[in-house]
Amino acid sequence: MGQKQRLLLLTPFPRNVLEILRQPLEDLTVTIARSSMTLCFPASFMLIAAMNPCPCGYYGDSTRECRCTPAVIQRYLSKISGPLLDRIDIQIEVPAVPFRELRAGDDAESSASMRARTARARELQHGRGHANSRLPTRLIRRLCTLDPPGERTLEMAMKRLSLSARAHDRILKVARTVADLDGSEAVTAKHIAEAIQYRSLDRNYWN
Repeated sequence: MGQKQRLLLLTPFPRNVLEILRQPLEDLTVTIARSSMTLCFPASFMLIAAMNPCPCGYYGDSTRECRCTPAVIQRYLSKISGPLLDRIDIQIEVPAVPFRELRAGDDAESSASMRARTARARELQHGRGHANSRLPTRLIRRLCTLDPPGERTLEMAMKRLSLSARAHDRILKVARTVADLDGSEAVTAKHIAEAIQYRSLDRNYWN
């Protein structure tokens, strides 16, 4: 069964509703318990979610003034708990694109090139028997072996950001994917650094 993809706007939902996502994100199953029986249903999916940085949407915007107080912003962000955020592999900020960039010539990598690199990366993962996002713990250490600079980069991030063991493993999986897209057999410090950059909410808002 292929993975289902849906865009979920996180913050309109109450926190207790969002917390229900933790189990299927971790176990890829949904468990429904009743007094007479417990049923488990498969739930292999890719979560794509979005949220504003604050209720008015302009916190951190260089062109518009945010009207929210720090307390309001914190209350808004606290709808997403640390344990739930821990289970989301990639968290990035998407700022507004300036007009000049919108009108500039397109010199970025082409879609065809990106598609080819992605196909090669998927072939590598297929050859290992597991998608990187589904690597069991016993294989993470073997397939994501780091060189000394990579070890130091990861150790520094773990200490500075107070990251959990779960975040540690997820960073390694993302770094393995970055290395695959780079055509590199080894996971190096630059791949680890890029994977850490994809956890921007850990860096900015949550402890």
